[in-house]
Amino acid sequence: MHDDIKKISVSEQEIKEIVKRLGTSISKDFAGKKPLFIGLLKGCIPFMSDLLKYVDIECTMEYMKVSSYDGTKSTGCVKVDGKTPDVLGREVILIDDILDTGRTLDSVKKLLFEAGAKSVTICVLLDKPEGRVVDITPAYVGGLVPNEFVVGYGLDYNEIYRNLPYIGVLKEEVYKK
Repeated sequence: MHDDIKKISVSEQEIKEIVKRLGTSISKDFAGKKPLFIGLLKGCIPFMSDLLKYVDIECTMEYMKVSSYDGTKSTGCVKVDGKTPDVLGREVILIDDILDTGRTLDSVKKLLFEAGAKSVTICVLLDKPEGRVVDITPAYVGGLVPNEFVVGYGLDYNEIYRNLPYIGVLKEEVYKK
């Protein structure tokens, strides 16, 4: 599995520092509030789990299963599986592993506002601005990555590589077979 990685983009230690920084910032910005964290499955799991260890305020959490990728390509169609969490009057912090085209986060943000969210704040581990096709800006960004296909720490290629402790660039020969 590690042999499929061309290079490491974000090391395990860098991820730990990013998560701590983001959790501390969110705690400061949402002090005295009780936000609802909503993680977008499946990629958010390691990030959200680690992030919440550094969030030092009262909060609750939910998950939404959302998909828009097939292999390495965005389908352009955002699919929400299941029920939308109860967000009526809540301040929501939307957690995702990566912001690429922006379609998924934009669609979910609109859906949450339609469901009555008071506010929706986006927090992503990684931002890939070169891939953006929708005008959306997250409030919290762990780091920027170039327009390469990255996997690890929740990010996958056909459901594989999510368990890598770092984020790496997948070799092209792996996904261009």
